[in-house]
Amino acid sequence: MPVYDYATQFTNFLQQKYEKELCSDALTKSNTQVQFINAQVIKLPRMTVSGYKDHTRTAGFNSGTLSNDWEAKKLSHDRDIEFFVDPMDIDETNLTLSVANIQNTFETEQAIPEKDSYRFSKLFSELTNYSGRINTTVIAAANFLEAFDEEMAIMDEAGVPQEGRVLYVTPSMNKVVKQAEGIQRTMTVNTASTINRNVHSLDDVEIRMVPAARLKTAYDFTDGCTAASTAKQINWILIHTSCVVCRDRYSYIKLFTPGTDSRTADGYLYQNRNFGDLFLLERKVSGCAINVSA
Repeated sequence: MPVYDYATQFTNFLQQKYEKELCSDALTKSNTQVQFINAQVIKLPRMTVSGYKDHTRTAGFNSGTLSNDWEAKKLSHDRDIEFFVDPMDIDETNLTLSVANIQNTFETEQAIPEKDSYRFSKLFSELTNYSGRINTTVIAAANFLEAFDEEMAIMDEAGVPQEGRVLYVTPSMNKVVKQAEGIQRTMTVNTASTINRNVHSLDDVEIRMVPAARLKTAYDFTDGCTAASTAKQINWILIHTSCVVCRDRYSYIKLFTPGTDSRTADGYLYQNRNFGDLFLLERKVSGCAINVSA
């Protein structure tokens, strides 16, 4: 009996599933040049160079100075699980416990929500460590645009690129965005007389809605992923993805069929492991701002 490598066999399926249901996927697409120096550490190069000096119109140029160092980040979110399934359980549950269903349910209800939850809470933790912009202003329709413009202006002053900024919001905050005072709206009515009130972007900033349960400041990962007792609600995250490094270092999904492993006997053994992390770049902290409930 064969051993199926689900990570390889269902690559397209998993990619489609993550693109559709994973809210933090955009964070993984920045800083692709960053490489691992070993299995656990990302080494981020940093350089400092001096500026121009007055030219004297004589032979030669002014000497400049340059230096470089490294910002090392160690990955720590290493997770795994395995399920044993007796073949009779598959048969007697009318295929409900089939491995395909186990895979789909685990990814939808556990793996994907946890990945979002970890990344957003880690972003909050990193921003806190670097004394970044975290505020507890109560946001409502009357002051949303003012608060948003203020954060955008701070990013503009810091030289954060305008193109590529993303605003992650909870469903409640998305409702505030729809009702915000001072925003001009254009409603599209199709031939079926359906009115589309969705706000997909604001000042070229892409708006992405995230379930509130995935936007907490802290989580307990002892058994699955649950909000920590000290967790606060994150209302929005305004970010330019270039300020983070987010990677899945290792992914392993295998199915051992009956007789292929000493532990399986005549059953099926499904194993799933994922190892990755998210880091905020110290010199690009200005590219992120978070609003949390007090």
